[in-house]
Amino acid sequence: MTETAEKKSDQQQQQSKGEIERARNTTVARPSGASLVTEGGRTQIADAVVAKIAGLAARSIPGVHSMGSGMARRIGQIKSLVPGSSGPAAGATQGVAVEVGERQAAIDLDIVTWYGQSIVDVSDAVRQAVSGQVEGMTGLEVVEVNISVDDIFVESEGDEEQSQRVK
Repeated sequence: MTETAEKKSDQQQQQSKGEIERARNTTVARPSGASLVTEGGRTQIADAVVAKIAGLAARSIPGVHSMGSGMARRIGQIKSLVPGSSGPAAGATQGVAVEVGERQAAIDLDIVTWYGQSIVDVSDAVRQAVSGQVEGMTGLEVVEVNISVDDIFVESEGDEEQSQRVK
């Protein structure tokens, strides 16, 4: 082989190596949510479904007063006043953020606890309930449940007197 042919061959090999490396590093776009593939077919689970499951599971724990940051809770209160927007699942995703992969999910929760409750105990119970429900209902492995306690709710005596006076 001539020197020019050898250089050309080396360049082609380098170019091929570069293309292979780029192909390895290229991420393939996929729809948001989890996709479970079985012999019977494919099931697509949207991120919003995982968020709703997590939100409902967290709200079911005694000691959780509400969910979401201050502004999100206010907006939720306003939405609840709109006719037809109430129900057990209304605002279920408030205070919930999820990251869903093909087989795993990571969940972030913003909660408000009741005054007098152990924040550690409530957080542990929420973490277990959310992991159990999401894994049980979707088949996804929950790798983490991060909980941010944004506030504590203190029921004042004035609230009780006001409700008694209005009866």
